[in-house]
Amino acid sequence: MFSAFLDTCVLWPSLQRDFLLSLAVEGLYRPLWSEAILEELEFHECQKLIMRHDLPEPDAAQRAARLIERMREAFPDAVVVGWESLEGSCGLPDLNDEHVVAAAHVGGAGAIVTSNVKDFPRAKVPDSIQVLRPVEFLFNTVSVDPVRAAVAVTELADRQARRDSSRDVDWVLGELERRYGLHAVVGLIRSS
Repeated sequence: MFSAFLDTCVLWPSLQRDFLLSLAVEGLYRPLWSEAILEELEFHECQKLIMRHDLPEPDAAQRAARLIERMREAFPDAVVVGWESLEGSCGLPDLNDEHVVAAAHVGGAGAIVTSNVKDFPRAKVPDSIQVLRPVEFLFNTVSVDPVRAAVAVTELADRQARRDSSRDVDWVLGELERRYGLHAVVGLIRSS
């Protein structure tokens, strides 16, 4: 199965994260990340909950920790270990991104999915690893099996509807287009 290393920046937007992980649950790819990614995501998720939802810091921290716990439970083999000796060996423009390439390489990822592709120059990343924006990765992944992707969206919509009954499949698809520009992805799902 194709493995993709997910950078923090693609996991931070909640609906995009839910869509990415829903596709993985359907077996369309295998997600990978490092402890460093999970720590960064937990920190930024906590900050988002404080700023956007006006949650007190202890409540936000608890919800962010629960998110990471659920990710660990759903994907127990996603955490890549043993990459530390490669960190700093790529010569990336931002040293903070070195762990991403190192962990992707050790984990056998075919792609790094990131919104910051400029931080991963082609000449600095192993030839076996593509660096893809979320829109590219999601199009490629949904193209493999649009019917299974539609199942993933239905499951995602069911989870969203528990919070707000107006959030159905059409709402999810509309938000994926509006927020993330996934027009071609949504077109594939709608035509399946």
